[in-house]
Amino acid sequence: MKFLMLVAMDPDRPENPDPTGTVPVEEWVEKNDAAGIRVIGERLRPAAEARVVRRREGSLLVTEGPFAETNEWIAGFDVLECADLDEAVEVASRHPMAAAGRLELRAFWE
Repeated sequence: MKFLMLVAMDPDRPENPDPTGTVPVEEWVEKNDAAGIRVIGERLRPAAEARVVRRREGSLLVTEGPFAETNEWIAGFDVLECADLDEAVEVASRHPMAAAGRLELRAFWE
C-alpha cells in the first residue's frame, strides 16, 4: 500500500525538543530509501510562498499563503510503500518530526 506522509511543523517550536525514539532525518531517509519503503520525499518552500487556487461561479480566485489560520504548516512530504497502516505508523514513528511536529499518514486509493 502507498501512503502519503505529510510533515507538518510549527515554525515557532524548537526543532526537536524530545528526540526519544527518533533518528536524524538523514539517517531516516537513508534507511527507508535503502529498504524501498520511501518512494519519494521532498521539503517544501514556506507556506507564505504558497498559493491557493479555486474556481467559484466562473471566476478564478488565487489567494496567498495557506488556506487555514494555523500555526502549523506543511513542511514536506514522503510517499511510503508499506504492507499496511501499522507498518506505515512504525516507519513514521522514527522520523524526527514525530517528536518535533506532526506526521499525517493518508493511504492512496487503490
